[in-house]
Amino acid sequence: MTGRVVVGVDLGTQGVRALAVDDDGEVRAAASRPLHSRRDRGADGGARHEQRPEEWCRAAEEVLGEIAGAVDVGRVHGLAVDATSGSVVLVDEREAALTPGVMYDDARGAAHLDRVREAGAAVWERLGYVVGPTWALPTLLPLLADHPGGRVRHQGDVVNAHLVGHPVATDTSSALKTGYDLVARRWPTEVLGALGIDPAQLPDVVRPGTVVGGVDAAVAERTGLRAGTPVVAGMTDGCAAQLAAGAVTPGSWNTVLGTTLVLKGVTEQLLRDPTGSVYCHLGPQGGWWPGGASSTGAAVLAELVAPGRFEEHTAALLAHEPPVVPVVYPLSGRGERFPFAAPDAAGFWLDDRHARGLDELVGAVGERQAFAGIAEGVAFVERLAFEHLAGLGADVTGPRTITGGATANRWWNQRRADVLGVPLHRPRHAEPAFGMAVLARAAADDEPDLVATAEVMVHRGEVLEPRHAPAADERYETFRAALVARGWLPEGCGP
Repeated sequence: MTGRVVVGVDLGTQGVRALAVDDDGEVRAAASRPLHSRRDRGADGGARHEQRPEEWCRAAEEVLGEIAGAVDVGRVHGLAVDATSGSVVLVDEREAALTPGVMYDDARGAAHLDRVREAGAAVWERLGYVVGPTWALPTLLPLLADHPGGRVRHQGDVVNAHLVGHPVATDTSSALKTGYDLVARRWPTEVLGALGIDPAQLPDVVRPGTVVGGVDAAVAERTGLRAGTPVVAGMTDGCAAQLAAGAVTPGSWNTVLGTTLVLKGVTEQLLRDPTGSVYCHLGPQGGWWPGGASSTGAAVLAELVAPGRFEEHTAALLAHEPPVVPVVYPLSGRGERFPFAAPDAAGFWLDDRHARGLDELVGAVGERQAFAGIAEGVAFVERLAFEHLAGLGADVTGPRTITGGATANRWWNQRRADVLGVPLHRPRHAEPAFGMAVLARAAADDEPDLVATAEVMVHRGEVLEPRHAPAADERYETFRAALVARGWLPEGCGP
């Protein structure tokens, strides 16, 4: 192996994964370790989700050690770490953890949400945010009440500090849900003061891709990495996945279809969404990275159709298009957050334009047609999401990539292309760890250029060209009209 190698590390919910990637975007080594969560319910009935910060550091060392054993460490020019968005921990003056790692979906701060929204109303409006109940800022208030002298660290900060042997700055991406003002590029001291938080308890903030230190000698000895190997500030896992997909230029977008449906892209201007369903990260080298997450996705398909029969249905649909596809709004559970905000929303399907519950779908039309209707319904939500983004002023005319576990289904990919009416690209590597390798590779250059780096490293594989689909277009109009009739979309919404 010749040339440089960079390492990307992904701190996910269930595990830590690392990739060693060369300058051309070829993966040279991979390693992973599991992480363990403690989930419970608090006295208020809200979700509690904790992990052990020391396990984050141990697992990171182990995957880096395995990587170091598989590549020439003298050629490793940098590494970057991504982490879950909104996961925080309090530490003391020695950087020792005072609390468990409180994860992104922990709701212990929900009781403080109104106070946080009120204290920062002007700032949140300027940034286009609607602070959520599991965001880091409300989560910190009960933690700081128990540990008033604690210092705030995000999940990625903890691992980076461990790797370099001293406290580090956080990145703008990780700081977003802690209330960082991305427009003014500072912590909003007036808001923090109103909430009783001393800004000195928060870390400094830098752009993703900024070198925050070099691998500490003790860590180097344990892992086999070269001491001093640059460690650069990373991003949240969602932004890392966007980077891996190569969606880094204005107008380009990446849709992740897994359990849920997540859209992320790039705009030149900050988007402000009155519904709060879209919010923007600051791009590592300029521009804005807006995104939104729907509650629809592949989860509802698995709830209604036997997963063991997915391949059979897919093969049949590839061979023969179904003559009739039911119009379905495939929402799992209750409540939608993107591309519209409707806490009372529930899934349904239309039987001769009469709405019926999703629990009646398979029995009425059979598994195969239900499969097709649910999959197409997710594509309808995706199309609606792009219309919503365009309505906010976003350029949605650039290239679109699709990633996520559900992209293994070829029929679904093609139907999404047909419904959206644009070509869809599937990148060869779409893991967040790969995105962090791209970021580390850009930072290693004398004149960092993330766009040029992504162009070289991200390889787009399969391309799905849209087919003319007038019947699907008609069903989409029926679908959208049904959402308007329920008051979930405003009258006259559309492209």
